[in-house]
Amino acid sequence: MGTIFQNARLLNPAEQLDAEGSMRIDEAGLIEQLSLGSPIAPREGDRVIDLEGKVLAPGLFDMHCHFREPGQEYKETLESGAAAAARGGFTGVALMPNTRPVIDSPLGVAYIRHHSASLPVDLEVIGAMTVESKGEALAPFGKYCSYGVKAVSDDGTAIQNTQIMRLAIEYAANFDLLLIQHAEDRYLSSGGVMNEGATSATLGFKGIPEVAESIMIGRDVQMLSWLKRNKLSGSMHEPRYHVAHISTAESVDQVRKAKAAGLKVTCEVTPHHFTLCDEDIVEAVDKGNYIMKPPLASKESRQALIDGIVDGTIDAIATDHAPHAKHEKECPPDQASFGIIGLETSVGLTITELVDRKLITLSRAIELLSTNPRRIMGLDTILFRAGEKANLCIIDPECTWTVVEEDLHSKSRNTPFLGRTLKGRATGIFNKGRYIAE
Repeated sequence: MGTIFQNARLLNPAEQLDAEGSMRIDEAGLIEQLSLGSPIAPREGDRVIDLEGKVLAPGLFDMHCHFREPGQEYKETLESGAAAAARGGFTGVALMPNTRPVIDSPLGVAYIRHHSASLPVDLEVIGAMTVESKGEALAPFGKYCSYGVKAVSDDGTAIQNTQIMRLAIEYAANFDLLLIQHAEDRYLSSGGVMNEGATSATLGFKGIPEVAESIMIGRDVQMLSWLKRNKLSGSMHEPRYHVAHISTAESVDQVRKAKAAGLKVTCEVTPHHFTLCDEDIVEAVDKGNYIMKPPLASKESRQALIDGIVDGTIDAIATDHAPHAKHEKECPPDQASFGIIGLETSVGLTITELVDRKLITLSRAIELLSTNPRRIMGLDTILFRAGEKANLCIIDPECTWTVVEEDLHSKSRNTPFLGRTLKGRATGIFNKGRYIAE
């Protein structure tokens, strides 16, 4: 028995495809037939799904998530995280290594792979850059590769020692591993709760200056440039460097200049950073849900992020999905844990804030949410061709819906978007031969 998606808007930026049509998928989960402009005649036993003009796109991929397992399963598990991802239209996510214990060896990678094999969402594992993410000794990058790891990061912190960071860049290049940097000068950010400025002063919270992020990016870009000029990496590969959850105007400008200089630098932005700013916390009742790292920045930086999305400086949208239990958020803001969930609101925020305002096209949104993250991570491009695996997301760009707690599939509820009405929503995925609808 096959599956036929009829009357779809087939949208795949990797193939410059945007056309009305239908798709047949065989029992093994492979694309069997693509028909542009006309429906596919069903065979006996076929399951026919009429999409009525909804978008059939490559499965979305979130390259920055926290599923908390092992060690903090009270916040999220691999299973609940995968359920939230599927509900958000994601067929794949990359998991950051700051679990308990930290994923800093092949053993931790094997644990995730073993326990996620039956899930409908593909889980990529990002290995720690340093042992226990302490920034003191490099983790075994070579062994990671034998377990299929494609990227390393000390997310949640950053290597403060420049010599250790140099070694990490060179060592990662030896294995063509992507280096993902959580850019933060901890000496500047220590004890900070939110963006430093008039709002933090008014609320009486210690601030984190925007320069805490850009200084770290500046250091790393200078190192990349120096290594390239002097050919000191001793590697067959040029280092690939990716800025996680970029949040400030100066940071965007640094990435823009690094790209212009020919460095292999990419970056991602979260939906909450291009939607909110530090002033939004003032009137918020649930202030704990506005506490994250990097902090919500100024209006000017928010606009710079949007400009970076529009002009192509920013390569990807990633959620930094960071679940926390209620007691970790329903407390004074200066005691709240950093981070919010985002998998289930990502599509809605992207369409509402960017597509519906005609800042970008829906095709560009899919590029940011699927095509580019996969390319940056070194994953296979999803193609709509016979013989290819069906890895798909269904999106209704006209669906208007309200974010409510009882509809969330994540184990946690920490989001500032509760009660927000959004336009655009994923209504299903097809992956690993399985169709999961809302």
